[in-house]
Amino acid sequence: MNIRIYTTCFLVFLGIFAQAQQVLTTDEAVKLALEYNYGIKIANNTVEVADNNTGILNSGYLPTLTGNAGATIDVQNTEGQLANGEIRIAEGAETRRYNASINLNYTLFDGLGRLYNYKRLKEEYQLSDLEARETIETTMLQLFSVYYTVAQLTENTDVLIETLIISKDRLTRAGYQFDYGQSTKLAVLNAEVDINNDSINLINTKQQLKNTKRDLNVVLGNQILEDYRVVTNLSFLLQLNKEDLLLKTKSNNVSLLQAEKNINISQFDIKTNKAQFLPTIGLVGSYGWNESSNNSPLAFVLQNTNSGVSAGLNLTWSLFDGGSTLTRVRNAEIGLENQKLQKEQLLLDVERNFNNAWDDYQNKLVIYQVQENNIKTSQNNFERTQEKFKIGQVTSIEFRQAQLNLLKTELSRNQSKYDAKLAELSLLQLSGELLNTEF
Repeated sequence: MNIRIYTTCFLVFLGIFAQAQQVLTTDEAVKLALEYNYGIKIANNTVEVADNNTGILNSGYLPTLTGNAGATIDVQNTEGQLANGEIRIAEGAETRRYNASINLNYTLFDGLGRLYNYKRLKEEYQLSDLEARETIETTMLQLFSVYYTVAQLTENTDVLIETLIISKDRLTRAGYQFDYGQSTKLAVLNAEVDINNDSINLINTKQQLKNTKRDLNVVLGNQILEDYRVVTNLSFLLQLNKEDLLLKTKSNNVSLLQAEKNINISQFDIKTNKAQFLPTIGLVGSYGWNESSNNSPLAFVLQNTNSGVSAGLNLTWSLFDGGSTLTRVRNAEIGLENQKLQKEQLLLDVERNFNNAWDDYQNKLVIYQVQENNIKTSQNNFERTQEKFKIGQVTSIEFRQAQLNLLKTELSRNQSKYDAKLAELSLLQLSGELLNTEF
């Protein structure tokens, strides 16, 4: 059977087998990761906590209401002398007292500290949301990195299978040639050695593929319960404009947005601390009920019950606290200055990283295009060498070298293909457009 026909039939069989496997697309992988990835789940829970902190129940604007109740029993021996000189003795006189009250406490004014703290909590919620977005972006980049590694190893496996088929056909030919006295035993042994090497490379690559699929399944929250294949077709966003993307980076980069939120939080820290220079005015009110009973013959009243409402205002003003509030204000101002400096430094770093990522992406695209063209040359060279090998015009060593050159070129093309795609994704992450792009 002709080697090309044999290879084609084997690859058709692989295609039928692949169709029987579950195909995991990038869209499905993204959906699974967003729903089941543990890091993303934790980040979302953190955002929910921050959201709870911004609610009215944590604002300090609601009053506090407390209830108190108590009961006491007092047993005493009492001796008393009346005005007429009569002496009375009460042994085991029992006094019972009961009380209950509801107390209201509400801060009317605290120097606007509650307002600034509430606004600070709002900023912290938005910061937590940005941190969750950063976690999602990092997870997505990790997802695509592992996904495309699976895709690369899948293509490498197919290439190595085809290489092994060619090597086995070569061994068959060498065996026939040796049987008919057209070749030496050395050619057969060399073919067997090459088959063994190709088999080892294929076994190692298959194992790497299995391990990487397990890595991908971990990112997906272990939601894939059977073997699967991934999509190996890629498309690049060649319409990207550097200047537009740089503007998006400066306005949408998650690290820069976090730095801006930290500046806002520091500003509210200053205002919250300055609010402590002002007085605090509070409203207090209570409703109480008290009852006492006394069976002593010396008591004027055997039972007494009273209830009532009381209310009042109080003012608290710390005129001098030893300078601790002033120190906190000054430190908060220094903290704000540091946050602004950190943002300026971060902006320089982000611009540098963007330019590096852009150049890296463009270079890897060029390398991939060169490798695509190189495939044609290597394939043409191998086919010509194969034809000459069949008619005995080249040695088995030259044939093997052409085969290895083609294999190396195909593996390099696969590597450059996915390197370029990951470079594109890194560029989109820097610009804040990773989660807004369809894959």
